[in-house]
Amino acid sequence: MKMRMWNVIVLCCIMLLTTVSLVAADRILISMDLQQTDHLKAYGVAYWTLEHGIHVEWLLNYRGGSFMMDYDDAIAREARIRGVAFSVIGGADVARISHEIEENNMEMVLLEKAPAIAIYAPSFRNAEAWDDAVSLALDYAEIPYTVLWDEEVLRGELEDYDWLHLHHEDFTGQYGKFYGSYRNAAWYQRQVLENEAMARKLGFEKVSKLKLAVAKMIKEYVLRGGFVFAMCSATDSYDIALAAENTDIAESVFDGDPSEPDCQSKLDFTKTFAFEEFTLVKNPMVYEFSNIDTTPLRQALGPEVDYFTLFEFSAKYDPVPTMLTQCHVPVINGFMGQTTGFNRETIKKSVVLLGEMEGTNEVKYLHGNAGRGTFTFLGGHDPEDYTHHVGDPPTNLALHKNSPGYRLILNNILFPAARKKERKT
Repeated sequence: MKMRMWNVIVLCCIMLLTTVSLVAADRILISMDLQQTDHLKAYGVAYWTLEHGIHVEWLLNYRGGSFMMDYDDAIAREARIRGVAFSVIGGADVARISHEIEENNMEMVLLEKAPAIAIYAPSFRNAEAWDDAVSLALDYAEIPYTVLWDEEVLRGELEDYDWLHLHHEDFTGQYGKFYGSYRNAAWYQRQVLENEAMARKLGFEKVSKLKLAVAKMIKEYVLRGGFVFAMCSATDSYDIALAAENTDIAESVFDGDPSEPDCQSKLDFTKTFAFEEFTLVKNPMVYEFSNIDTTPLRQALGPEVDYFTLFEFSAKYDPVPTMLTQCHVPVINGFMGQTTGFNRETIKKSVVLLGEMEGTNEVKYLHGNAGRGTFTFLGGHDPEDYTHHVGDPPTNLALHKNSPGYRLILNNILFPAARKKERKT
């Protein structure tokens, strides 16, 4: 009887140890190569996992930048609900993957905490005029965010967030240089009135002065360790506003008085993040800020011949640019915007180029460090709408679940949570 009882106890212990071993070994692998059913929602699953206190391993350059985490029924259920393909793998598969990563231009980084995300955008949003690709991406991926505007920024609320996106915005106070074509449009007139009202409320004599104050607060946020991502006109107009801190570049149709005749010579390029030695376009009737933007150089192109190429980085030594360029394809369809791309001759040498239009002087995607934080600029307005004119409807991302261009946006969402995983010796 005692022997039988002992055998039962031993058998139970073996079963328990086996179960614990299997549970410990089982992982969820969310592949991000061409086999993934919904790349965009996969980022949402990774973010959801972090929100629930479970670490995620980002496998850089492994099957398109896949995600791996400990198995949990709730994660598996969430992935199924969102239509994200995944597989459950055991210890042998994990060891094989780790060995492959070790032997190739790949790396494993640990995502530890879901970043707090903010979008700088007006409350009135001008929805009938344009939408914002980042908001669309976050909404589709089911990643939460908070919208902040001038008042919240100047109150210091940026400190509550790890990552900030700059909405389609003009930080120079020239209302996007839309005056020539849209000055009689209701949305444009409302934009002017709303911004002027905000400037008065916050004690600024001009909208340009308000926007400069906001731009400087954002700069301080980055210098203290914040991550900023900008697209379209929020890229070049931001640096132009910083460079023009000590001069007036806006004509009277924008702020009631003429620009300074020698404003070009008064630009201070030491204050900017990414650009230098650029030339302003002062004519208020011209839909352009400066020669940073490459839109005028490529109007003859069309979507059939417009592509840009992502640079390849060393995953082990340059994990940040590697994270920002994770994709299942190396060549991505181009897309236009108020600021479509960046003139290479105006980019500071310290900036890391992430993507370019080969054979041209256009850089599409760039990244840099400032103080303890970073900035990342992506040219163009909507990766799945080539021209996206004023008044066009928002892109339905359910029709673009595997969009390489939108993946670049979502890479930026996750990289503030990353820490390079220490290797066992």
